[in-house]
Amino acid sequence: MQGKVEICGVNTAQLPLLNAERTRELLRRCRRGDELARSELIEGNLRLVLSVLQRFNSRGESMDDLFQIGCIGLMKAIDNFDLEQHDVRFSTYGVPMIAGEIRRYLRDNSALRVSRSIRDTAYRVLQTRERLLSETGREPCTEEIAAAMGLKRQEVVYALDAISDPVSLSEPVYSDGSGEDLTVMDQLSDPANSDEAWIEAMAMDEAISRLSDREKRILSLRFYEGRTQMEVSALVGISQAQVSRLEKNAIERIKKNITS
Repeated sequence: MQGKVEICGVNTAQLPLLNAERTRELLRRCRRGDELARSELIEGNLRLVLSVLQRFNSRGESMDDLFQIGCIGLMKAIDNFDLEQHDVRFSTYGVPMIAGEIRRYLRDNSALRVSRSIRDTAYRVLQTRERLLSETGREPCTEEIAAAMGLKRQEVVYALDAISDPVSLSEPVYSDGSGEDLTVMDQLSDPANSDEAWIEAMAMDEAISRLSDREKRILSLRFYEGRTQMEVSALVGISQAQVSRLEKNAIERIKKNITS
């Protein structure tokens, strides 16, 4: 058959497609223990696995092996997807789960192995980052992570570099055929609802123009120059608590102006 490609015995030309409504219905049935729904959901998302595989096809690994690893990531995504997040597509959640499972496999089987101690440091860095993000409500800088862990900044950077593969943020990782490709930028850890994303991702010149000069300067220093609240405090001449309050209030006003 023309266009037929087989991976692990799967004829990709005959793989089914699931729309968003059917996907959510099957996910709900899965939560109730419906194994037939789970099987349909896995089969209906094998194209997602194959799309992710495309960016790993130059690694010299067996594509059949990577396909099976990707399917494990897909099953983890199915088991862990939060149905309460109504504005999140399953593919948006599934792609990083699949890619992460494949990357772990490649790291564990790489000829250029990263030492166990460096990997452990990197994973502790990621855990510390998530903790600080949860505590402060903003993305911590490298210096803050290093200080919280009692490490040098260079040690944090080196550990993260050792487990990371460089990739373009605009790299397409999945297309559902609708013309709206899913890119790496779409997969960044939910800054879609963070304050930084509202500043960087929205066209909001008009909303910003309504802020006071001091609020504009604080936001510029924080989100365009990447300054910490302590640094902004010293530059603006007010306390860190005031910086935090003015920053939060300004962002809330921007959100209201954009959504109103």
